[in-house]
Amino acid sequence: MSIVFNNKAYTARRKALRRSLSKAEAVIWLHLSRKQMNGFKFRRQYSVNQYVIDFYCPELKLAIEIDGDSHYGYLSEKYDNERQKYIESFGIHFMRFTNDDVSNNMVFFK
Repeated sequence: MSIVFNNKAYTARRKALRRSLSKAEAVIWLHLSRKQMNGFKFRRQYSVNQYVIDFYCPELKLAIEIDGDSHYGYLSEKYDNERQKYIESFGIHFMRFTNDDVSNNMVFFK
């Protein structure tokens, strides 16, 4: 049986993504880390098979995605939709925000 969650084959990729957080991801992580969100533990750059989720809470089965410029365009949107459907097949729920949402609309995260 293959390992689907945080497979070691994708460890280097997850570490690289952790080292290169966008500004919006860094802002969100400041508020999700250390169980600051109602005591729930979130993980950064958690993988489900080959797909990496920005933030994941195992207890809630909740993925939080911060979409930057690379997520716009027909092919990117199609990839994101397929990726999200695959991850949701494991019972994981999604919340998506854009960089703009984090910068301009989520004042409680600043």
